[in-house]
Amino acid sequence: MNLGTIGVWTSYRPFGKERAGEAAKLVEQLGYGTWWLGGSPQVEDVRPILEATSALTAATGILNVWSNDPAAAAAADAALREDHPERFVLGIGIGHPEATSDYTRPLAAMRAFFDGLDAAERPVPREERLAAALGPKMLDLAAERSLGTHPYFTTPEHTRFARERVGPGVLVAPELAVVLERDADQAREIARGYAATYLRLGNYTRNLLRFGFIEEDIGGGGSDRLIDAVIPHGSPAAIAEAVALHLEAGADHVCLQPLGHGPAPVEDYRALAAELLSV
Repeated sequence: MNLGTIGVWTSYRPFGKERAGEAAKLVEQLGYGTWWLGGSPQVEDVRPILEATSALTAATGILNVWSNDPAAAAAADAALREDHPERFVLGIGIGHPEATSDYTRPLAAMRAFFDGLDAAERPVPREERLAAALGPKMLDLAAERSLGTHPYFTTPEHTRFARERVGPGVLVAPELAVVLERDADQAREIARGYAATYLRLGNYTRNLLRFGFIEEDIGGGGSDRLIDAVIPHGSPAAIAEAVALHLEAGADHVCLQPLGHGPAPVEDYRALAAELLSV
């Protein structure tokens, strides 16, 4: 399984699933290692990415455990791996409590989902699955039962904490939303539009409060300090510096989510690849 050091994170919502193959070819040609498919996807949703490319890895970022059956997910995973061996990672996660009335005992729910993947007729290999994790106990579970973890909406300080918690040899692959825009006011406006959803969700805000932010940072759309830390902006070189902070903190892989330049930010992908990748 080759994730590469830099990937992209996006759902199909901005441009439509029918254009997934076209987008995947571009991502692979530019040298990115992995496409993380967001939007609470099903396993089968990843297939167009893999069918359109020859080496690009794809991952679900993430399949929601509350709305999926582990046996069905394992069966779909097995079919996909049979057609595209060593190119798919099943990312699972609990989402956030505001999304479902069934949200109780999240750690137990994640553990039970892993149990279901292991008990399936064709189990999902440990090294081909991972878990979205923010807090210490969920990070422990991710390290114990999977390839590693895929944190979302976090800072380099959290990446350092995650690395220290899971130890060496466990994947740490944070998502990093970025704005390729040199005008700070414009960039922060774009970033706040994206951040508004997450600053209303308890699992993300509690995590930010654990890592040096205060309630005043979270309110009012997010302070400049918070917005700049979670969603860096600037030139491609400035974004590369922000990526380096996560890598220096212990990340193995960083998946980039460019914001603010249309449903398919092709030029952002190109500019970031030119700065970060050697194709």
